[in-house]
Amino acid sequence: MYKDSLLEELRRVERDVVEGERLLAEQETLVVSLKRENGDLAKAQAVLEVMRENQRRREQDRQRLLAMLQP
Repeated sequence: MYKDSLLEELRRVERDVVEGERLLAEQETLVVSLKRENGDLAKAQAVLEVMRENQRRREQDRQRLLAMLQP
């Protein structure tokens, strides 16, 4: 039962990691576009940094769960 709940949580985190990567790519594209257009980068870059930190946490969660599943 314990292993099943860990696997379920790992699947959820994996989905979140993939979605986070997609959203990061979109935000990075926005930052590049704003740079090209000499737009205001402050907010877009701040959002990007928060997103990167959240992604690091998700990846740490994934590693923690994988470690817990090791025999």
